[in-house]
Amino acid sequence: MLLGTLLVLLLAGAAPASAHAALRASDPEDGSVVRTAPTHITLTFTESVGLLEDSFRIYGPDNRRVHMEEPEHAAGAADTARAALPRDLDEGTYTVAWRVVSADSHPVSGAFTFSIGKPSPTPPAAPQDHAEHPVTKSLYDTGRYLAYIAAALLIGTAAFAALCRPPDTGPLRAPLLFGWWTLLVTTAALLVLRAPYEKGASPLTALDVSTFPDTLSGRPGMALLARVLLLLTAALLLPVLRHRTLRTRVTAGAAFSVALALTWASAEHASAGIQVPVAMTSSVLHLLAMAAWLGGLTALLLTLHRAKTPPPYDTVARFSRLAFTSVTVLVLTGAYQSWRGLGSWSALTGTAYGRTLAVKLAATVFLLLAAALSRRWTALLARPAVAEERVPALVGASGPPPEPRTTHVTTAPPEAVEPEAVHRRALRRSVLAEVVVAVVVLLVTTVLTGTLPSRAEAEAAKAPAPQVAGLPGAQALTVPYDTGTPGGSGTVQLTMDPGRVGENGLQAVVFGPQGALSSVPEIRVTFTLPSKGVGPIDAGLTDRGGYWATNDLTLPLEGAWTMKLTVRVSDIDQVTVERGVRIGR
Repeated sequence: MLLGTLLVLLLAGAAPASAHAALRASDPEDGSVVRTAPTHITLTFTESVGLLEDSFRIYGPDNRRVHMEEPEHAAGAADTARAALPRDLDEGTYTVAWRVVSADSHPVSGAFTFSIGKPSPTPPAAPQDHAEHPVTKSLYDTGRYLAYIAAALLIGTAAFAALCRPPDTGPLRAPLLFGWWTLLVTTAALLVLRAPYEKGASPLTALDVSTFPDTLSGRPGMALLARVLLLLTAALLLPVLRHRTLRTRVTAGAAFSVALALTWASAEHASAGIQVPVAMTSSVLHLLAMAAWLGGLTALLLTLHRAKTPPPYDTVARFSRLAFTSVTVLVLTGAYQSWRGLGSWSALTGTAYGRTLAVKLAATVFLLLAAALSRRWTALLARPAVAEERVPALVGASGPPPEPRTTHVTTAPPEAVEPEAVHRRALRRSVLAEVVVAVVVLLVTTVLTGTLPSRAEAEAAKAPAPQVAGLPGAQALTVPYDTGTPGGSGTVQLTMDPGRVGENGLQAVVFGPQGALSSVPEIRVTFTLPSKGVGPIDAGLTDRGGYWATNDLTLPLEGAWTMKLTVRVSDIDQVTVERGVRIGR
């Protein structure tokens, strides 16, 4: 079952795609007026997509949802989704809201309208559809980061023990166990959070068992399940492998590491875009080289500090060669992946992906400088001052005297002990610096894997742009606030869907002074239309577990409305901020 799952993941990623799906075309087209009711809604994306149970939602001229069949892929086209429509659709304008999962595991959403016969005076507004729930996204991103660290620690420590052969492996047991348990727990958490992450729902919905079949049918869910099965299989086989030869253990460890790396490569950027087979191979090699280097660094640091006897020069030298090989692989695969993701030199500074990549490259340069310093101290440890003595061999108590023999004993004179101790302390410090910078590199790498590649961004720009929060005409604004008390400042991000006359949805997310998500006791929003003497109309926001929202804000007239935002940060501290909002038809 495990090998079959991995094979499906590998083959499923072999079709060309472009990371992060964008809507390429729709039938009917956005804004079109058709004479007769269409029999199907068909959407074509820039890459293969995964479908959710609620991927398509259509609302008629009366603002009611239209019942339709569950969407499915068009025959032989993983990048095309379609769903059958009822035959008795009325004349007027229809809103289509869609939500799918990109081949690189990221959910995307959007909306468009079409009309039958003639457009309606006021197009229907679908209920708000969150592109992503801020709390769910934060938890999911944290889990991904911890999983990267755990994988590096697990693979790197095992590689250090098998290839560098330290005499005392006692200090390595803790990082091996910590890496295995952390990777298992975070992967299980990611699997549970996958459904709310894809749907943009609250993490409180994560334990809805009815969503698990859909999660496990998608490629990201299959990859996470395969990772859990791999870790459990490794735990079961470990007692058996302990009695095998070193070569057998190394071969089994290498196979496990490659399979583990595939669970990432098959469900992230490498599985979508140009040259998918080459990209997935490069991604696997990149992750393994990263783990062997950065995880091995941690193992070396623990060995230097906690081993009963200092590791011999041979152990440090073997890791030095392993690190050099890993860096070479990282440079080659990183150069290829950068070219593949960027697409042009201008994207290095002109896109979020390029700027994040530049930060990673800068951190990697510091990492290489620290590594070079470690190699220097390693070389100094290889040249201790030695002296040779000629010691007479012991002669037997009886029998003829043997031929004179001598043995050579190499000892370090007292004056060589102090420089060696200095070099070992310097090596510990330089390795510690490498580990600290390595953690930063891993953090930036996690951000990079969740950022739209520049090449895909350029391609997506050619496709119809999705509306804010998946709804046509949605308005988004950021309002700063400051109560004048310590910690009483920040910003509120508000999104109004669709931002026109009639029923609207309103969402508010609060960020503290450091830009982190913040929880406040109350948020109140009212709307007033001074020119008509209308209002104030209370939006009636309620706490949805990490953000505030309502689906029942009705603004009856068009015009320049005044929005009053009140943020209460404590029992006695609150502030009210006004903003102008234009409401049209």
